Amino acid sequence: MWYFNSQIIKTPKTMVIAGITHPKAIFRDGDMLTSLGIKPYSEVTPDSRYYWNGAYTVDTSGDEVVGTYAGTDRDVDTLKASMLDTINSQVASKQGAIDWYWARADKGGTAVPSAISTYATTIYSEQATKESEVAALDTLAKIIEYEARAYTEVRKVDNGDGTYGPTTESSAVKINMLSHWTANPTDEVDPAFVSLTAD
Repeated sequence: MWYFNSQIIKTPKTMVIAGITHPKAIFRDGDMLTSLGIKPYSEVTPDSRYYWNGAYTVDTSGDEVVGTYAGTDRDVDTLKASMLDTINSQVASKQGAIDWYWARADKGGTAVPSAISTYATTIYSEQATKESEVAALDTLAKIIEYEARAYTEVRKVDNGDGTYGPTTESSAVKINMLSHWTANPTDEVDPAFVSLTAD
């Protein structure tokens, strides 16, 4: 996008400047744009998950014009209600994926494996924990932190031959606690994983 004479230009177009008509091809010529006073334009908007677009300001002092929308906080209670919906949706999905074990058992088939039964119970336990955590979030800052919690992950280095380690490497990661579930219905193990620790 470009900016000229208090106007945001989203796509190349014919321009009439000082009585001279310039074809839209000028937007491929940076030197020409500069000579005409047409500057690149960019826009800064707040994270729409947490803010509404507020007051708009524009800075034309540099080589690039920057338009900035201030953030207006979204309602905390409304965000929390949406977070609870997300948790419930994930629980429904996780339980839906294993319901067939009980359907099979009810028809006289194989009994529900104990690991699956434990997993189902753990899901509800984690759901209750998450719901309590969300209930305690009383500021927008706390909601933002909950959905991007800082962790340090340690993994074994891939040796390139199907093995990992013993060398390890650490990295900073952000984890959305709404979608971070510790229970796993399978016995699959990530051979490179060492630890995940909240900062």
